[in-house]
Amino acid sequence: MNVWRGLIVAMLAVILGVPFVARRAAEQGRAPTSAGARTLIVVSPHIQQIKSEFETAFNRWHQARWAQPVRIDWRYPGGTTEILNQLRSEFEARMRDGRISADGRCQPGTIGFDVMMGGGSFEFGRLKRGVTMPAASLPRAGPSPGGADASVTVPMSVPAGFSKEQLDEWYGANRIGAEVLYDPDQYWLGTALSAFGIVYNRDLLRDRGLPEPKTFVDLTSYQYRGLIALADPRQSGSVATAYDSILNNRGWDEGWRILREMSANARYFATASTSPPFDVSQGEAAAGVAIDFYGRGQAQAILRSGERPEDGRVGYVDPKGAAYIDADPVAILRGGPDPELAKRFVEFCLSEEAQALWQFRARGSNEGGGPGDGLGPERYELRRMPVRRIMYEKHLDRFVDRVNPFELASATAPRGWRDAIGPLMGAFGVDTSLELRAAWDALNAARSDASFPPDVRAEMERLFYAMPMHRTRDGREVPFSPESLKEIVADTRRWTEPVHGTRSKIAYTKFFQCNYQRVARCAHARSIVP
Repeated sequence: MNVWRGLIVAMLAVILGVPFVARRAAEQGRAPTSAGARTLIVVSPHIQQIKSEFETAFNRWHQARWAQPVRIDWRYPGGTTEILNQLRSEFEARMRDGRISADGRCQPGTIGFDVMMGGGSFEFGRLKRGVTMPAASLPRAGPSPGGADASVTVPMSVPAGFSKEQLDEWYGANRIGAEVLYDPDQYWLGTALSAFGIVYNRDLLRDRGLPEPKTFVDLTSYQYRGLIALADPRQSGSVATAYDSILNNRGWDEGWRILREMSANARYFATASTSPPFDVSQGEAAAGVAIDFYGRGQAQAILRSGERPEDGRVGYVDPKGAAYIDADPVAILRGGPDPELAKRFVEFCLSEEAQALWQFRARGSNEGGGPGDGLGPERYELRRMPVRRIMYEKHLDRFVDRVNPFELASATAPRGWRDAIGPLMGAFGVDTSLELRAAWDALNAARSDASFPPDVRAEMERLFYAMPMHRTRDGREVPFSPESLKEIVADTRRWTEPVHGTRSKIAYTKFFQCNYQRVARCAHARSIVP
């Protein structure tokens, strides 16, 4: 009886264990490598197809140069926000226990990741800004040089250390539109380029008599009520960049107005930037804001055999004259287990072999193959834009998407307002979505009613688009405006300070909620109500 019981337990263990083994293999996206393979640990929000192609190509590239196989241990704790939070926690812990000194010195293996790959230049700028902690909370020999209030800052990434000649060969001028391609101090280097635009469902638009959207302003029409798929900028750094591009191109007042009206038309706010393109393709929404490669990739994925992209159910457009192009970087993390292999990986990412992975057709496809030089992905067409200009000069005819982002990029410089996007859109759009939609319905009903009292309608407009006041730590009331934003960001420590920052976000939410409720009451009473 005990033998049978043991066999049953063993069989259950196998049955239950297989899914976990399979999932681990799927997450790593690779076939088994030899026992002598060197391992690089990469934390990344990238999709599985990117991970699979880059691991295979990196192993091939590394063996050709150093006669040694490598494997990549991919880690995915979530999107860029979650990754940065995890890294920050790990760095703070290592600083407290003295394994990272006040000047940033530490042994390899102090941090559990070698490289961070994927995200936006803003997020990688936060890696460079690093972790700041009170000096008094850290181990030290003797009094702190700066006194009791001194603080210590340690960047989470380290300079890659390539020569200026090498950077010039890879990048040429360090500029695309108003942005840079790499950090001048090499705390991060761009490997691909990302644009942000609109993905849309042609069938749904046709059914509702709507034209295909060309600009973000098109998504503010009341005809899109309940039809827009958006992502929460507090969860996704990439969509925060997209919303920031609207502010940069349209200015403070008009930019926030567009974001408010798009939020009012939203069907939902997803936690990941991958959700809107997928849901648009499934008919769950008519249009959404998307990163270019997600939008184009989803459009391609559902094409019928022989169907042209312009005739497919899903389309994607970069808004003309407002294309915000951002570098998608890689960075070597401070204290990672294998800094030498990490630098080699960065070098690989900027080789023509790696750059071809982003945009060439898969070699296994009917249209793949090229001139037989072995360039391009094996299985998956990644639909990303390479960062090196030489790829457009030499290989544009081999691209899936024959677009040159260096010609599309907007020259409008960032205005420094991005820090406000998460807390403000969270307050006026995500966390007050029910009140926002009710107020939007009431306002549009008043706009279309010629008999509606003009003074009441004007008050409803004012309430709907109003911005909150910010109460500082010392009790002053500061208007939420571009002139005061820098002070507000510092006062709340980018809204991360656990008491004052949190209270500020709650106050904004209550402000918008009360205003939206007043809009609805004014519409019902057809008079100005308190």
